Amino acid sequence: QVQLVESGGGLVQPGGSLRLSCAASGRILSSNTMGWYRQPPGKERELVAVITSGGSTSYADSVKGRFTISRDNAKHTAYLQMNSLKPEDTAVYYCNADLIYSRGGAYFRNPEVWGQGTLVTVSS
Repeated sequence: QVQLVESGGGLVQPGGSLRLSCAASGRILSSNTMGWYRQPPGKERELVAVITSGGSTSYADSVKGRFTISRDNAKHTAYLQMNSLKPEDTAVYYCNADLIYSRGGAYFRNPEVWGQGTLVTVSS
């Protein structure tokens, strides 16, 4: 079994910063594209940023220049550095990953592993 565990959410004032972490656990062989999504209150889940195993990144227009996605391939961990936070960034943030893992001597791929989510609240 594989899972993603997010951490780092919390309450922050407008203009502040937070760093989210997403760690994959289990018999992970490799992690391909990893990404962060968010679901604001009463809205649908949306893409925030993604990063390939080679380090190529892509961002939603609403977070460009403020958020930075990075990763540690050896630890199968992704990060989201969020700066200049705005009230409209308030949401539950979810991590997603395309993982290859072993179980019982066999190899498996799950391209849609999701974390449980971490709440980010931006408010004064």
